[in-house]
Amino acid sequence: MTTILFTNARLIDPEADTETPGWLLVENGQISRVGSEAATPEAEEYIDCNGACLAPGIVDIGVKVCEPGERHKESYKSAGLAAAAGGITTMVTRPDTLPAIDTPEVLSFALRRANEAAPVNVLPMAALTKGRAGAEMTEIGFLMDAGAVAFTDCDHVVTNTKVFSRALTYARSVGALVIAHPQEPILSAGAAATSGKFASLRGLPAVSAMAERMGLDRDIALLEMTGAAYHADQITTARALPALERAKANGLDITAGTSIHHLTLNEMDVSNYRTFFKVKPPLRSEDDRQAIVAALRDGLIDTLSSMHTPQDEESKRLPFEEAASGAVALETLLPAALRLYHSSDLTLPQLFRAMALNPAKRLGLPSGRLAAGAPADLVLFTPDTPFMLDREKLHSKSKNTPFDGARMQGKVRATYVAGTPVYEAF
Repeated sequence: MTTILFTNARLIDPEADTETPGWLLVENGQISRVGSEAATPEAEEYIDCNGACLAPGIVDIGVKVCEPGERHKESYKSAGLAAAAGGITTMVTRPDTLPAIDTPEVLSFALRRANEAAPVNVLPMAALTKGRAGAEMTEIGFLMDAGAVAFTDCDHVVTNTKVFSRALTYARSVGALVIAHPQEPILSAGAAATSGKFASLRGLPAVSAMAERMGLDRDIALLEMTGAAYHADQITTARALPALERAKANGLDITAGTSIHHLTLNEMDVSNYRTFFKVKPPLRSEDDRQAIVAALRDGLIDTLSSMHTPQDEESKRLPFEEAASGAVALETLLPAALRLYHSSDLTLPQLFRAMALNPAKRLGLPSGRLAAGAPADLVLFTPDTPFMLDREKLHSKSKNTPFDGARMQGKVRATYVAGTPVYEAF
């Protein structure tokens, strides 16, 4: 393969926590050398970055691609194009399809479709229980052999603690990662907002932030009992943070993520009942949002993801209570995250620690870093370029983004997978 030298780059290294001018050499699809000195090595192809940021490609845990079952909402092709345009080089996909990805046969179908259609890496997760019904665990070992990188029932909480504990025990025995949705399911059933004055004034069915804390406390107790590897998909409230901190301090194998929407939006954004702002769990208070930003900055929360959930117009053009939850976010993840950089809440290395390095480490991947031997999965972007988001220009089939019409900063100029360009907008 061609050797490629990226010159005049602003290197964002989340592992070293640095942001420095320099160059990066790619050979045979891998990063070969990185340097900051004036002398540069020879290469067959030169790419002048013109001072743009060069960072590890984003590893996005929790992407919903609606194949099989709801291809009209999102396909591997459309999701892959959206991911590439958003600087995402690896999509870790959810199993909440129709039918659920709960057998090696369905998983093999999904992998085949992904390999045929998506220009980025696709790593599938499989269901923890059959049909995501919480009654009987799946064949975790066989699904791992077929390519599953983690196991989750997505937003379906396994309410039967005996079933969940057995699944955690078996997952530990085969070295599998379990990803769960910390929520007390009875309290949160039917909720469309977070409890408080705002939800009461709007007349929306609401759930207390304590429901997340209660769900996390239960899961932590089962982790103490089983010793499994566990990742909380979304921590969105300040009340859950002390429990997470104690669990980490006690040496449990636990990590946690949050979504870009809970990091950059709050409950006030649904003031005019715009259903594009209806997500699960519901948007939280501004105090909660600031607490989650601080937890991500301090490393208590490990990962930041899009939680990309396509919904068609018919699912969203309904009264707020009845509308489907979820938002597309593959292309908006990076510019939305850059709001926190422009507000000086997070540095660029801290953002890419959460979006690239930590997700890769949790899944045992070699990507997410600017180091010799790592895959040349890279994103080149200009963080200060202003634009107004037009949802009709998104690559996703579904257009349910809460950022429609929003003024944003930060444009992806190119995305590379194993050194090969999969998106370019110079």
